[in-house]
Amino acid sequence: MSRIILLSLLLIFGTQTLKPQEMNRTITDPKRNKEVLIDYVTREAFLLPLFGEYYQQDYEIYRPDAQTIEKLRPLLDELEITIVLASWCGDSREQLPRFMKILDLAGYNSSRLTMIAVDSYKTGREVDVTGLEIERVPTFIFSRNKHEIGRIVETPRETLETDLLHILTGQDQ
Repeated sequence: MSRIILLSLLLIFGTQTLKPQEMNRTITDPKRNKEVLIDYVTREAFLLPLFGEYYQQDYEIYRPDAQTIEKLRPLLDELEITIVLASWCGDSREQLPRFMKILDLAGYNSSRLTMIAVDSYKTGREVDVTGLEIERVPTFIFSRNKHEIGRIVETPRETLETDLLHILTGQDQ
């Protein structure tokens, strides 16, 4: 009986100390003095009035190359993608909706996608991005089996879909 009580107490108090990461949080950016997304975010953050206007418009307007999308489809299995972005950054506002449209059209399994928003100093609050060596945002990091195979930093060399295809086929310079 005492084991059951002990186990119950451990479960009750143990789960209280495990704080799940809050998604789609905002803070007032210390440098810009305006509200920005911070730490882990989901697509739903870009449907909020504060950020949704630019996201929806660029998502709808962007027309990725259909042939490149078809070439990407079979290459996306097991691909893990981490995107470090900034909701205050013009390049993030432009490239993120375009990239998400590419993933949607190519049938990417979004459970393998992690998005992290940073402040003007390119830092998070509860999410440490220092190991990712972020110099500019957005940074799209592509990995297989926890090993980085390439990244797109800030803006693509050609187009997002073409650059991604080059990375996944080993043609990236």
